Amino acid sequence: MAKQEVILLDFWASMYGMRVRIALAEKGVSYEYREEDLRNKSQLLLEMNPIHKKIPVLIHNGKPICESNIIVEYIDEVWKDKAPLLPSDTYGRARARFLVDFIEKVYHNGRILVYKAKGEEHETARKEFIDSLKLIEGELGDKPYFGGDSFGYVDVSLIPFYAWFQAYETFGELNVEQDCPKLIAWAKRCFQNKESVSNVLPESVKIVAFVQHVRNIFGVGISTSKGKGSG
Repeated sequence: MAKQEVILLDFWASMYGMRVRIALAEKGVSYEYREEDLRNKSQLLLEMNPIHKKIPVLIHNGKPICESNIIVEYIDEVWKDKAPLLPSDTYGRARARFLVDFIEKVYHNGRILVYKAKGEEHETARKEFIDSLKLIEGELGDKPYFGGDSFGYVDVSLIPFYAWFQAYETFGELNVEQDCPKLIAWAKRCFQNKESVSNVLPESVKIVAFVQHVRNIFGVGISTSKGKGSG
């Protein structure tokens, strides 16, 4: 393959961006990382993603690809000679995409839980979040990874949660390891076995500090819970 120009516009704490960084690492793709200030977005970001004006954006030979799941699939198709992420069979790909779509909804519920929910709304968001994680855990079953023996598309989509679990526990008043032990075991397995994961995910304490900063901006009260860390 001819020399490729690959640029990633991203933000360090973004779970969506982490997906893309992990996929690139799995494929061994060299790229230029450009950190975005989300309160003062670069002209390049606005030009490359004029519709949503959001990160992450992968720029491949001058052409932008937006939305993290689309980017991950693009990476899998372009750099297909190493570490396939999507299943090889049609049904397997459809099932993986269905699960990733569900994970998107869990991401959304998680944002509500840590940033906006109060009182009864918080309790409802908390229950919905845990119930969703339990459903995902059921899909994992006793397999080492969601695709079976190989780390794949669904794993890439979900594993950024691991960096955020301590924040969910602290501000969402949860104990994810108690409620979803197999899911936490899977996350630890990914972190221990995959350098693409351990080299990308930020420390949980940094995410907690970031979330507290954003909560202060939103005027959300400081939680007194000291939720158990995820390791």
